[in-house]
Amino acid sequence: EPGRLQPRSHHPPRGSTGTGSATSSCPVRPALGTMAEAFVVDSPDVTYSKDFIEAKYTYSTVHVCKENGITTVRPCSTRFTFRTGRQVPRLGVMLVGWGGNNGTTVTAAVLANKLGLSWMTKTGRKKANYFGSLLQASTVCLGTGPTGDVYVPFRDLLPMVHPNDIVFDGWDISSLNLAEAMRRAEVLDWPLQEQLWHHMEKMKPRPSIFIPEFIAANQEERADNVLRGSMAEQVEQIRRDIRDFRESSGVDKVIVLWTANTERFCDVVPGLNDTAENLLQAIQRGLEVSPSTLFAVASILEGCAYINGSPQNTFVPGAVELAAQRRVFICGDDFKSGQTKLKSVLVDFLVGAGLKTKSIVSYNHLGNNDGKNLSAPQQFRSKEISKSNVVDDTVQANPVLYGPQDRPDHCVVIKYVPYVGDSKRALDEYTSEIMMGGTNTLVIHNTCEDSLLASPIILDLAILTELCQRVTFRTEAEPEFQGFHSVLSIVGFLCKAPLVPEGTPVVNALFRQRSCIENILRACLGLPPQNHMLLEHKMQRPAPSPKRACPGGATCPLAPKKAPTQLNGHPCPGTPRPGPPRTPLHVDGAD
Repeated sequence: EPGRLQPRSHHPPRGSTGTGSATSSCPVRPALGTMAEAFVVDSPDVTYSKDFIEAKYTYSTVHVCKENGITTVRPCSTRFTFRTGRQVPRLGVMLVGWGGNNGTTVTAAVLANKLGLSWMTKTGRKKANYFGSLLQASTVCLGTGPTGDVYVPFRDLLPMVHPNDIVFDGWDISSLNLAEAMRRAEVLDWPLQEQLWHHMEKMKPRPSIFIPEFIAANQEERADNVLRGSMAEQVEQIRRDIRDFRESSGVDKVIVLWTANTERFCDVVPGLNDTAENLLQAIQRGLEVSPSTLFAVASILEGCAYINGSPQNTFVPGAVELAAQRRVFICGDDFKSGQTKLKSVLVDFLVGAGLKTKSIVSYNHLGNNDGKNLSAPQQFRSKEISKSNVVDDTVQANPVLYGPQDRPDHCVVIKYVPYVGDSKRALDEYTSEIMMGGTNTLVIHNTCEDSLLASPIILDLAILTELCQRVTFRTEAEPEFQGFHSVLSIVGFLCKAPLVPEGTPVVNALFRQRSCIENILRACLGLPPQNHMLLEHKMQRPAPSPKRACPGGATCPLAPKKAPTQLNGHPCPGTPRPGPPRTPLHVDGAD
């Protein structure tokens, strides 16, 4: 259809064949660090059918309690069955703020990749890619083969939508078509824009909701494409837009994602937005409800997952309750792309190394429309909160360094400098106390091309959210399968201020967040979590042979034999050299 970016086919995209992705295991001899393009899990706990991958998985945790003044630590385990749908749908993504820097950039990037475009720059020829995407451009370790670790692209762990197959649509308060909006954004090289122009000029955003008091006054000059009517009528129009897009594009699923301006925070008021019923009544009465919350309500009522890519409190309690009632995913808040992603790594490193970080000062200046909007105090306050809270869990996890009320001084500054455009400058200073009264100071300059960092995150959020819609699980005690909580916290790796269910710990440390995604996807395949122990390489004597053996009779990865085991003509790694008999390890305990 003209004006819509269409997928290649209705079939699962390349690299996501739905097998769980062909055969790896010990008989395969990959080169060190090579990729296993496809694989199956050979386990009695994993079954593949036409429609599902079903895996039995033991989830091990540790319960700590205090009894009679003694801290008791008890290992616990729960047996789960995971079921993942193998049929990859045609996915439509509707962007609120489609004509903005992020919206035009992600649409152009997908189109350029789909068309296989390349273009000249002053440093040479560039080719379209998905660098910066967790799913498309990073790998995970499947396990160990005869010559070392075997890796697979993150996207191939489970059947996933390919970005090239996503169909885009959306809304914007500006009426410019996407080609003109792309030129206004000044993000992409002009030779690339020229190649994309005739494709993107056919794409025009739908009219959007505009409530001036929620964004900076300087945005009003762009607002020439806005919905009229009452608040309830505008929500109903958004719902009609979603239905129209689903029907006209032929997509199987729609996900709505807010990548529009940062709004001011909305007050949470009893009787206004504290329950789903009150929120719906407030909309009918035209009371204070932010545009992002109105889009969330419309999406939830249409059964579409909603992702908030900005820092405002879109998900007031009433919106969260409505999502739970309708069993629709909501997730956010605020894309974690540049300076804050670095901060979530550095503070984890500093505190994890036993250094007491006492002061964090973050200064930013940028010149895109996001920076222009954030130059208003109320909108800046929303961003300041999401940037500041990113270190909380790391600090609270170390009572050796920090007391109950002790936390680092944290200052965030954002300034609007039009000349630098989308190329944000971020300067950070981290000062930590070290041994014997000393101090250690890190000063970092970070140039963040804002929209080029945010665009792959938009894709990852949409693709992960869709995947989670196909994952269900149950424990042995439960007769029925259930899905993830409607507040989809698994995507926290991609968000500055991860939204979590009430009473759930918030994790901001970047590598803990990444491990969460990786290990949940591994659980869907019946694979143990990555523990990075590498015990087989740290013992003088080999461990006992594991119960599970590789095909062909060769044990993997270790075999307590007097001579090396031959595997396809090559010695299996870790097999002992000839010598005296080995005594098996024994743990004296119930487990």
